[in-house]
Amino acid sequence: MAKKKRDKEHGAEGQARPAGAQQEEEAGSRPKMKRKEYEREMRLLHGELVAMQEWVKESGAKICLVFEGRDTAGKGGTIKRITERVSPRVFRVVALPAPTEREKSQMYIQRYMAHFPAAGEVVIFDRSWYNRAGVEPVMGFCTPEQSERFLGLVPGAEKAMTDSGIVLLKYWLEVGPDEQTRRLESRIHDPRKIWKLSDMDLKSYSRWYDYSRARDAMFAATDTAWAPWYVAHTDDKKRGRLNIIHHLLSQVPYKPFPDRDITLPRRQRPGGYTEPGLPLRYIPTPF
Repeated sequence: MAKKKRDKEHGAEGQARPAGAQQEEEAGSRPKMKRKEYEREMRLLHGELVAMQEWVKESGAKICLVFEGRDTAGKGGTIKRITERVSPRVFRVVALPAPTEREKSQMYIQRYMAHFPAAGEVVIFDRSWYNRAGVEPVMGFCTPEQSERFLGLVPGAEKAMTDSGIVLLKYWLEVGPDEQTRRLESRIHDPRKIWKLSDMDLKSYSRWYDYSRARDAMFAATDTAWAPWYVAHTDDKKRGRLNIIHHLLSQVPYKPFPDRDITLPRRQRPGGYTEPGLPLRYIPTPF
């Protein structure tokens, strides 16, 4: 689908919207999207992401995506759908572990700066420097004074990023308390998901309103004209992923991918080649 047609069908995007009750009510009133419809829309958006990738490579653009949000809100799944059809040489995911003792002694944002995009790159942070505004103060990993100082300094750091030519997009994924409970319980009973359930998730589950207060303070301090926050309700994961990718595409001035008339060349003749019959080790075929 061409970019203009897509925007016309889905409406203009890119304006900051509050994480208020009205938007949440609208998101919850729609039926959950069916798989067939979801995959059809995702296929179109994947084509647009490839077009954006080619524009990023050609133009030397530098794009930085930050994904934050509630536990189980779908950050990992959204990032996976963004990256599954594009090149890992262009789209790079950064999910840093807990800081080392050396990193703890550095300027707080320093270990993240090493991963900022260079020309022709899209860097996606699966959680970011905003740990200092959320999980760290809520779980007691930093002092209130450290978190408050971070909130005062980060708008200037992000202004320096955008002034250097980085396109910085910050997404907050919001999920309701009942849906969060359902998703955490599903992790307990599903061997495919149990790795997602950490001790930290269990400890933080009871602190819903502490996280709400931390989120509100973060928005108040760091929702700036040069680096605004964009909020996505993701109780319906399928709609949430589509909406986020659609919005991302609307924020990048890429050009639609041109149609190409490609014909496969004729394959060479065997020239006397025959299979050598080497004693190769083939895998078992139980399926």
